[in-house]
Amino acid sequence: MRPRGTFRRRLKYIYWRLVRMQGKPEAIARGLACGVFAGFFPLFGLQLIIGILLAVLLRGNKIAATAGTWISNPLTYVPIFAFNFHVGEWLLNQDELANVSFQSWQEFRELGSDIVLTLFVGCFAVGLVCAVVSYWLSVKLIYRLRTSRALQHQKKRCSERAASRTHRSEHYSANS
Repeated sequence: MRPRGTFRRRLKYIYWRLVRMQGKPEAIARGLACGVFAGFFPLFGLQLIIGILLAVLLRGNKIAATAGTWISNPLTYVPIFAFNFHVGEWLLNQDELANVSFQSWQEFRELGSDIVLTLFVGCFAVGLVCAVVSYWLSVKLIYRLRTSRALQHQKKRCSERAASRTHRSEHYSANS
């Protein structure tokens, strides 16, 4: 027996919440992009706050920003931050930090700041790229979904009007 709150069901719920969200598609996409950007930083507990603050500053949707931060979760932390760290190493043109020997506490502390800097540079770069991509994709997706929903509603209204005309014409012909 499957539990009622399956992952697929929750994902579908989030999808429909985003589709039905009020506001301009650009504002929703900006909010989502802000959340995605914040979600790539290893600031657990602060990602949500940072995403919402960025959304406020950039006039994005705060609910979409909240959803965007969910890109990082306990299942994705390690792969995301490992990838971000390697991107930071590449961008800073650093040798492997793992090959350093610890001769003193000071060297260890300095290495810590190097690791943090490397990770944050990688997080910034990867987060920025993913935010731009998520903005672009979500604007297109929201416009497409809203257009298809509007067409469905229009078809439904047309068929209802046609049915009511048919019903009225049958009513008038029966009374004649």
